Amino acid sequence: MRLMLSDELKKQLLSKEDPFPDIIGQDDAKQATKSALLLKRHVIIVGPPGIGKTTLAKNVARLLPDIEVSGDELFGTGTEKAAEKKGGKRKLKGIDRFVRIQGSPDLTTEDLLGDIDPIKALKHGPLSLEAFTPGKIFKAHKGVLFFDELNRCPEKLQNSLLQVLEERKATLGTYDIDIKADFIFIGTMNPDDSSTEKLSDVFLDRFDLLYMGYPEDISHERKIVLSKGSDMGIAYPDNLLTYAISFVRHLRSHLDLSRKPSVRASIGLYERPQSYALLDSRKQVTMQDIERSLVSVLAHRIALKPSVKYLKTPEEFTKEAFREFSHSHSIEEMGDEQEGDVP
Repeated sequence: MRLMLSDELKKQLLSKEDPFPDIIGQDDAKQATKSALLLKRHVIIVGPPGIGKTTLAKNVARLLPDIEVSGDELFGTGTEKAAEKKGGKRKLKGIDRFVRIQGSPDLTTEDLLGDIDPIKALKHGPLSLEAFTPGKIFKAHKGVLFFDELNRCPEKLQNSLLQVLEERKATLGTYDIDIKADFIFIGTMNPDDSSTEKLSDVFLDRFDLLYMGYPEDISHERKIVLSKGSDMGIAYPDNLLTYAISFVRHLRSHLDLSRKPSVRASIGLYERPQSYALLDSRKQVTMQDIERSLVSVLAHRIALKPSVKYLKTPEEFTKEAFREFSHSHSIEEMGDEQEGDVP
């Protein structure tokens, strides 16, 4: 199925202005997204957690023009009776047509596509609108269907989704139904998650894969932390914030870790020290506040490699790694305008 591309959306993608202002950095991923949309391709964004994959997908939805739809068009089913039931016409913004599905082994085809109620089918006919309970895919009609952690869904659901994307047709039980759902499909995958289903080559061949990583440098990560984190009105010295974020970035390159801390960990080391200072009736964050926050913020966001995890706990590792980092890096060397990363 070829996705929609309105003249208005095309104009915004070709504009010199950044169409994805909520994403700080990630210039390559932004360009790849624009390129794929211009080619009318469905995409899967590959990258670790907490790097802005969902934010990017929502930005795409916000680019979509406002539309006026009737109730039946919301579900892509095409009957006037449905329009009457849904209350006639209504205007929808692009973000209103953003539908999120969370990948899970428990997710069923019926969750995605909908199902036929057997009792209503006897009364109204098996292919009637009245007998059909729409799934989430219909709500993304003329919008964005965002499928988070696509590789967590079972193979059967992958096949059903593939049929809809390719043929605009779905099979529910013994019935084939036509799907009138024109949408942009954006999926995500975490390449480091080994507890997931394998996506088949046939399935992946229908998509363009885009890659996102952790913020390119510490200046980008600082901007993300300051824009996304909660400000409690407590002063956070620039060198201490740079120190905290630098430690998180240091852990991402640590050879003993199989799961790295995300940007949410950096945000946590911005918020939690402020709360400790507030509880102590102080107006400024200290290094002690950061140290008190480390285990609570970081230990559950990392995973140790097998060669290490039987020797120490994540909590012990976090404390030990911070001590080592503190011995080799002084607070004074953390400038408030630092562009590069601490080695």
